Amino acid sequence: MVFGRQNLPASPLRLGLIDRYLARSIAVPLIGSLILAAMLLVLDKMLRLFQYVVDAGGPVSVVWRMLANLLPEYLSLGIPIGLMLGILLAFRKLALSSELDALRGIGVGYGRLLRIPYAYAIPLAIINLLIVGYLQPFSEYRYESLRFDLKSGALGAAIKVGEFNQLGKRLTLRIDRSENKGTQLHGIFVETEDGKGMTIAATARHGKFLATDDPDKILFRLSEGRLVQQSPKFATPRTLAFETYDLPVSLPMMDQFRHRGGTESDELYLHELWRVGYGGGATSEHQRLEAQAHLNFRLVEVLMMLMLPLLAVSLAVPPKRSTSGVGIFVGILVVVAYHKVNQYGQQMGANGQLNPILALWVPLALFAAMIAWMYHVLAHRPGGQPIGALERFFARTAAIFRGMLPKAKEA
Repeated sequence: MVFGRQNLPASPLRLGLIDRYLARSIAVPLIGSLILAAMLLVLDKMLRLFQYVVDAGGPVSVVWRMLANLLPEYLSLGIPIGLMLGILLAFRKLALSSELDALRGIGVGYGRLLRIPYAYAIPLAIINLLIVGYLQPFSEYRYESLRFDLKSGALGAAIKVGEFNQLGKRLTLRIDRSENKGTQLHGIFVETEDGKGMTIAATARHGKFLATDDPDKILFRLSEGRLVQQSPKFATPRTLAFETYDLPVSLPMMDQFRHRGGTESDELYLHELWRVGYGGGATSEHQRLEAQAHLNFRLVEVLMMLMLPLLAVSLAVPPKRSTSGVGIFVGILVVVAYHKVNQYGQQMGANGQLNPILALWVPLALFAAMIAWMYHVLAHRPGGQPIGALERFFARTAAIFRGMLPKAKEA
């Protein structure tokens, strides 16, 4: 009989239990982080959209449609952040509870533990590729279409009570009071002209809009009012007191919104960007460079997700006898900073200041090299801590700050 510690391989059953435990540990913070990131981005945009729609006089329901078309853009950034935080928090929990040391003690290394994180990362990267490659361009086009309809009044601009409303070029309307969601109007002044010099001005106690068989015209039925009609053909204006009067109103012609894509590279699908950028489908040099920049930007944003499990694990394990959350802060900062660097590289590539491949793939290579080094230090160097220097820096900074507090109080 041999006593002492033996490095025995873990059984398949034990590894299956570990995998399921790790999968559950990653799923909860991943989903929570994704929902939280999306909600924060949506709430930030919601207030501005409400103000924009109200100022344009459009229906409030269009705000929800515009926000729905912004969700793919927010998910394209929220998915990488959620993936990174989900893996980081799960491994941080294992490290702080000494479960990670126990797993390594029975022969389960970081390479084996990374199977479950990559089981999340690869499907999420494919989903993100579909989002940024096809769903986000279409939703961007729909969002711009809603903005166009809102500006042109095609969504049904609201009539503001107590103000003079210009409906089209030849109709001015003022309403004192509105009831039953706008179906009953009171205290009405309306003035219209036919473009040939004839104008009709009327006041009425009550009124309502009625539909007609002609889609280009509606009927404005006025009750208990007076009408004044002027024309160059009349020597004096004609007046009329009425109980009921139907005033036909011609609806203004609405311009049609442009087709998707064209010169807007952010509305092109991946295969369309390839055709314009590298397939000779561009009509100008600027359009070609812009398509190349957009294509490379979307690709590097997706490929970056394959490095996130290594980054999350490297930042999740704090030094011994430390419970600092510096790794969480650094992880979020690195992902957001890399996204901003890619946006800057995309702009430089689209403007022709730098080759799009160099502007976007060089930062990816540097980012991958940094993450590979951090993971190598953690997994293959005994006692290696890639964030140990940062932990010590923040600890010393906090100690200096705490030391200054009594002095500041005495002063």
